[in-house]
Amino acid sequence: MARKTETSDRILNAVLELAPITGWGGLSMAEIVAEADVSLDVAYGLFPTKSSLLAGLLTRVDRKVLAEGPADPEEPVRDRLFEVVMRRFDALGPNRNAIAAILRGLPADPVAGLDMAPRFANSMAWMLEAAGLSANGIKGTLRIKGLALIYLATLRVWLGDDSEDQARTMAALDSNLKRAERWANDATALFRR
Repeated sequence: MARKTETSDRILNAVLELAPITGWGGLSMAEIVAEADVSLDVAYGLFPTKSSLLAGLLTRVDRKVLAEGPADPEEPVRDRLFEVVMRRFDALGPNRNAIAAILRGLPADPVAGLDMAPRFANSMAWMLEAAGLSANGIKGTLRIKGLALIYLATLRVWLGDDSEDQARTMAALDSNLKRAERWANDATALFRR
């Protein structure tokens, strides 16, 4: 198992190294395996499609965030969500250029984009769980969609935030969370009438 994980990491690291150079659309599996120094058949066994590479990158980030454990349940919900989402940006930070290149290339790869939608929703569900919020049922589905919108809106700011303290990213995230909180409160009040 350790060898499989090591090989997977080498392949994913190769993607992150090459994506800023070639772009996502120009990146071939042959280039990736050459950079990772693995054979095509081994790479195929681990990542049979480019979409599976994206899923592997997403899973790796999820694991880094979740390894830090749950957010403090004594904190307000907005603070817990803020912490978990910022952990995610911290995990992505060393690979900002690669993430930007991949995101720029996804519109030209609609199959990968469509394939990633449920995986991304699952990722957001786990982020909710890390923040101590259930992702189950109708309420959970609404939370997943809401967090996804918050995350994607903040991601746009993060991509251009080259400051060490990520001040613009934190400000955008805080603003997006406050907006979502107001909307949720307004929607709840509407249904109580």
